[in-house]
Amino acid sequence: MTQLAGGTRGTDARPELAERSSGTGPHLGPVSILADLVADGGVVVLSGAGLSTESGIPDYRGPTGLARRAEPMSYQAFTGSAAARQRYWARSHAGWRHIARATPNAGHRAVAELEQRGLVAGIITQNVDGLHQAAGARQVIELHGSLGRVICLGCGQRTARQELDERLRAANPGWEAEVAAINPDGDAVLADAATERFRVVDCRHCGGVLKPDVVFFGENVPRTRVDDCYALVERAGTLAVLGSSLTVMSGYRFVRRAAKLSIPVVIVNQGQTRGDAQAIATVDAPLGPTLTALVQRIGARCPRAGRPRGGWRLVP
Repeated sequence: MTQLAGGTRGTDARPELAERSSGTGPHLGPVSILADLVADGGVVVLSGAGLSTESGIPDYRGPTGLARRAEPMSYQAFTGSAAARQRYWARSHAGWRHIARATPNAGHRAVAELEQRGLVAGIITQNVDGLHQAAGARQVIELHGSLGRVICLGCGQRTARQELDERLRAANPGWEAEVAAINPDGDAVLADAATERFRVVDCRHCGGVLKPDVVFFGENVPRTRVDDCYALVERAGTLAVLGSSLTVMSGYRFVRRAAKLSIPVVIVNQGQTRGDAQAIATVDAPLGPTLTALVQRIGARCPRAGRPRGGWRLVP
């Protein structure tokens, strides 16, 4: 059982953090614990696909992804095969229309509101949909990049996805495809016949291969970006995981770092996560309503003065 220094789950050192205690002493729900920690300020958010499902973007492992078995494009396949790139861009071109129409949901807006109040110090998102920024958040690190940008693997130039979308439409007049499903990375599930007649365009500056500015499976997140995320976590008062199963190490490593530094971790997600054992509280509930209730519960309170950041030492 995880303990706070001075007592089980805070029953001595901080009575209001009694969630998952042995049953003695005061007991408050995990939303109360989350609200208390967020009200202290210095929160770093780690968000995943579960935060965007209420915007109509499915996830891989949560409730909307249980029936899906699609394999995302790997970097090796994309760079090694013109046919793989043709298939990818046909599917992504069709899927982009869905992603581009998505709008921030209540969860995104709640996070942006907390940032505007000075309670959220930064956001690390594993999502590539840009919805945090569309909701008004400013301090966002896009861990896996953004579908809204395109990068040339030849000259390195980045351009807007909208520009590529227009070029692909011009190169494929009359191309239409029936979309069977949309994957979280913006891939649409199409029939082979539709992908085989799709025409791909190259970089208009150097003729190089174009790739969405996202981290594919088998590709590494840039080291400087990872370091920026670690630095943000290490300064946090609380790490709040929102909508991530933490199945892959890419996000889970930040939970491990927070726990190692005795920074409280709280998790809001539908279903269990890999990081539950390191969290002082977990909330298994839809993100939008939960985060909206959190903002209302905190009200207009400002970060509390006189309490050291990360001062609640977690003891295994």
